[in-house]
Amino acid sequence: MEHFPRSLDEYECRHGLGYTIIRSKLAGIGSQIRYFIPLGEALEIWELTLTNLRDQPAALSVFSAVEFCLWDAQDDSTNFQRNYSVGEVEVENGVIYHKTEYRERRNHFAFFACSEPLAGYDTQREAFLGSYRGWDSPQAVEKGQMSNSLAHGWQPIGAQHVKIQLKAGEQKKLIFVLGYHENEWDEKFDPLDSQTINKRTVKPVIAKYVKTNEVEIAFQALRIYWDGLLAKLQVSTPDAHTNRMVNIWNAYQVMVTFNISRSASYFESGVGRGMGFRDSNQDLLGFMHLIPERARIRILDLAATQLPGGGAYHQYQSLTHRGNNDIGSSFNDDPLWLILSVTAYIKETGDWDILDVPVPYDNQAGTEEPLYEHLRRSIQYTLERIGPHGLPLIGRADWNDCLNLNCFSDQPGQSFQTTTNKDGKVAESVFIAGLFVLAAQEMVELGKKLEMARKEGKVVGDFSLLPSPALIQKIVEMEKAVWTAGWDGKWFRRAYDYFGRPVGSKECEEGQIFIEPQGICIMAGLGVEDGRAAQALDSVFEHLATPHGIVLHQPAYTRYYPYLGEISSYPPGYKENAGIFCQTNPWIMIAETKIGHGDRAHDYYLRINPSARENMSELHRCEPYVYAQMIAGKDAPTHGEAKNSWLTGTAVWNYIAITQWIIGVRPTYDGLEIKSVVPYSWKHFEVRRLYRGVSYQIQVERRGPGNGVRLEVDEQTIEGTVIPIPIDGIKEVRVLARIG
Repeated sequence: MEHFPRSLDEYECRHGLGYTIIRSKLAGIGSQIRYFIPLGEALEIWELTLTNLRDQPAALSVFSAVEFCLWDAQDDSTNFQRNYSVGEVEVENGVIYHKTEYRERRNHFAFFACSEPLAGYDTQREAFLGSYRGWDSPQAVEKGQMSNSLAHGWQPIGAQHVKIQLKAGEQKKLIFVLGYHENEWDEKFDPLDSQTINKRTVKPVIAKYVKTNEVEIAFQALRIYWDGLLAKLQVSTPDAHTNRMVNIWNAYQVMVTFNISRSASYFESGVGRGMGFRDSNQDLLGFMHLIPERARIRILDLAATQLPGGGAYHQYQSLTHRGNNDIGSSFNDDPLWLILSVTAYIKETGDWDILDVPVPYDNQAGTEEPLYEHLRRSIQYTLERIGPHGLPLIGRADWNDCLNLNCFSDQPGQSFQTTTNKDGKVAESVFIAGLFVLAAQEMVELGKKLEMARKEGKVVGDFSLLPSPALIQKIVEMEKAVWTAGWDGKWFRRAYDYFGRPVGSKECEEGQIFIEPQGICIMAGLGVEDGRAAQALDSVFEHLATPHGIVLHQPAYTRYYPYLGEISSYPPGYKENAGIFCQTNPWIMIAETKIGHGDRAHDYYLRINPSARENMSELHRCEPYVYAQMIAGKDAPTHGEAKNSWLTGTAVWNYIAITQWIIGVRPTYDGLEIKSVVPYSWKHFEVRRLYRGVSYQIQVERRGPGNGVRLEVDEQTIEGTVIPIPIDGIKEVRVLARIG
């Protein structure tokens, strides 16, 4: 349905969980269209409701239109000498079937159907739009008549014309169904010796979904599905913006990023990129509780793209499960994220068996080893790539794909991520050092729990454990390297460049302090006990924090530096060049909770919270219910303007920060832990959390200043902050947590 740029008497657009509703009114005619995809179906429903609000009958024409893709996004937009000659359609009983290339190497087709008899149709774009016209002024709509064109090459479309009569006050629903269907290869045609699509299996699908009662049943099933998912974690806090994001929209976005990673959105074409290894492992961290069985599958898919040396393809294709050779590997932080996702999964589910699942390397049959061995190789990968200062080598980049210290690109069009002009044996990353400490600590804890579980007969497994004393020694050595070479006096340095010079230091003219190492190092516990974490976070507050979020670094780079790479290619204040790269902000929130600063942590949370920014929509210019990748930094002319929404790690990290660290309800190997670090003004809040099949009803009351926690579980006082896992058969646990 195309909405034309003209004044309406009323207009409203509402987005829900898996659906969109658009309402309008003009000249006494009310219209509402509801778009959604039924669960388990490869089709989209357009349910149009028309109401005659006049006191006399109305004769109306309804036009629908969709332009069909030719199945390959890259080829569609480049190979015009072929594509303008291959388009084919069939029209049968008012249903438009798009069958480009069906005659040859495809067994799938698209269809576009309507619940009402058609007054006409078009399948050739120019016949519908007219010459030199766009979608804002179709010639067929102006004339009120279709030409019943059949596409032969050029640009195949599906356009339908329906005429209806409405009595005064009458309302009518029209259903449009846009779908995709596959046939068995040996049953493509009917008759078999023809070139006509076999429609026997698709016709029942169409017949079902052009019925209004079936559409309503499907929509209610969709609502029930989302209600069930979101009910797994619900909060009631004194802050409406926290409630709205945690209970609905943040969880919804976490599901979207899990499904698509960063591969397709308003800002990504969906061509070539695939699923990011680092991205997808991070997306898992806040997704586990929603659909743990899908999380398990994703973890094993990711591990199967790991390389034998412990490295990983930076991206992989989710349909083929193959690594993306065009991008390759050598983003040296990538393997460590697998450790974080696997340990988070086991804490959520208690599924120790996953560690013993045979998983190949690079999807090569015969290379299978237990998943635990993949984690071991992730650790070893980092330890085999240590630079002159005892810090991990950065490779092509670390988390910040635009900090390319071995690139030295001087040619337009070169990829900063894949161009490597230096040997990479000098440039080091303090960020990876902090991440290594965090991941290695998780491996040590995992090993201890595995040893206990094996003694108790709960876990067997054929793999040998990484010796904890040896790994603890490596942690000590890495921490020493950080304090020796990675501490700048008031904050953590960012890196060392190809020439062995510090990046993110007071010694630098620009880019003196970066957000990433302050977050990850403190999340790993560095400086928490001796006050240096607080000192680093005070530096963040002084140099990086703005009313619209925390910028990536300061001062911004004002010129291009080949030895720094893409980060300096952006204008100051945008993207990685001192923009507010929102994914890193939750790391600072978590870091603030590590030193007990609930007010500051939640303050940072609200600065980038989409709901809280709704009152500045003219500046923010992004959906008030979904996180954006970046907000323009204080060096930008458009400071506060958001960009690149939906597919960003910001979603999962904000969800983790607010639910697991500020509200402070997080899974452990032994049960749910309650360790809230909330604003002092929060006197009471509630959490409902489904964990390992048990519903936890948690009441949190503040009894004084501070963050100490005392727990009552089913009216029994317990020691510590972890709620023991109940015996089998118990389905609900009531918890009272007193903080202060």
